[in-house]
Amino acid sequence: MPSAPPAAATPDAATTTIAVLLIGPAGAGKTSVAKYWADHRRVPTAHISLDDVREWVRSGFADPQSGWNDNSEAQYRLARRTCGFAARNFLANGISCILDDAVFPDRPVVGLGGWKRHVGPGLLPVVLLPGLEIVLERNAERSGNRRLTDEEVARIHGRMAGWYGSGLPIIDNSQLDVPQTARVLDDVLARSIASPPNW
Repeated sequence: MPSAPPAAATPDAATTTIAVLLIGPAGAGKTSVAKYWADHRRVPTAHISLDDVREWVRSGFADPQSGWNDNSEAQYRLARRTCGFAARNFLANGISCILDDAVFPDRPVVGLGGWKRHVGPGLLPVVLLPGLEIVLERNAERSGNRRLTDEEVARIHGRMAGWYGSGLPIIDNSQLDVPQTARVLDDVLARSIASPPNW
């Protein structure tokens, strides 16, 4: 009798070269988790923060807190294209990357569609969505133009709830610290590598 074929090995997200898009509202912990995840991988990995790239503009910076307008929209678009170029360049050189952005489910062309165009179809999106009270607490600890009003945080969080039912993996990190969330992220990514989400 022929022996049974060996079971397929579960992909190891910790050693595979991948591009990850970490989605979530302000205060979800995207940047902290992305930095930790990138720092603790066994393969070269870059963290690309949309907010950091957006803030490269010093003179003429369009702060959305002062009101959303054509300038702030244009600077976000430019930052996303810049991040996408950087991600493609890292991947072409065998370096994984994780990007973080507050992508809204009700703006598919600008959001996920834009990231797919900028980075490529292999991008693995994951939503980080803790409860509203956690997001409000974390936002209160922020400073500068990254701290939003409670009303704005609640509005963004409400829009992010649209990711439920989207087919994208969602991590509720309300009760998880950063290392625990990074471990869950690895598990989610291993499943996404084996069976990529349809988006």
